[in-house]
Amino acid sequence: MATKTGARKGSSEKAVSTGVKRTKAAAPKSGASKSAAPKPRGTAIDAARLAELNAGRIEAAMLAECLAVDFGVLMPSVFPELPEDIVNRMQAAKDEGILKRMGLAGQLLWQAWGADGLARLQDHPSDTVRGWGCFLVGARDDLDVAARLALIRPLADDPHFGVREWAWMAVRPYLVAELDASIALLAGWTGDASERVRRFASEALRPRGVWAGHIAALKRQPEKGLPILEPLRADPAAYVQDSVANWLNDAAKDQPDWVREVCGRWQVERPEDGNTQRIVRRALRSLS
Repeated sequence: MATKTGARKGSSEKAVSTGVKRTKAAAPKSGASKSAAPKPRGTAIDAARLAELNAGRIEAAMLAECLAVDFGVLMPSVFPELPEDIVNRMQAAKDEGILKRMGLAGQLLWQAWGADGLARLQDHPSDTVRGWGCFLVGARDDLDVAARLALIRPLADDPHFGVREWAWMAVRPYLVAELDASIALLAGWTGDASERVRRFASEALRPRGVWAGHIAALKRQPEKGLPILEPLRADPAAYVQDSVANWLNDAAKDQPDWVREVCGRWQVERPEDGNTQRIVRRALRSLS
């Protein structure tokens, strides 16, 4: 997961530490190896601040705080009406990794509330609760890829860095399962006014990704991703540029010649474009 907090709309997504309160109120397997998500480490967090996080009253300001939230405390704190068996299942998973706990929370809340549950989650002051909303979208078994993307889009545009990462992680297995349709739909997101939405289009289908299963089809045929990459090759936002460069750097581990060809063509076609040149430099960083 990226460790950047959300910047205000209209600005580039830079690393900004923020503890400000927010004023607005089972997935198919890709059959590939996964990068392990980290478990909470011994990073010291002020006890009073941790209590606020576990009560759902504030957002996490850094990755360590995201990982430190106790879901078994947070869930009954923010939704005391939930049945006891759901809370007990969440509490029993306390030693699982963060991705498993996020997925379980989404499944449990989908079971408890059905389709109406998303409205209760996606504008909550807690970024973790909004993240549960992402995984509720992921847990739904009644959606095609277009409907799933439509529901995740507001969360992909969330001001908080963590929610934006949960958004693509929660739906990625479904996107992989319908890869061609997903690429076609996400290509339409590359012209969105929000750099967060444009970045989602690239990040969600990186061939290797972060904390995610590899996409075998894109490792073999990265050219399938060009409908997304080409429109973003000169994107003005560094947040998007980094994702596009990382997408190509992922591909370079399996198809280095293809990445060199794409980057070489972009350099020829846009020799004076600093945005394109920055993407190319970062994309080729692992190649000699």
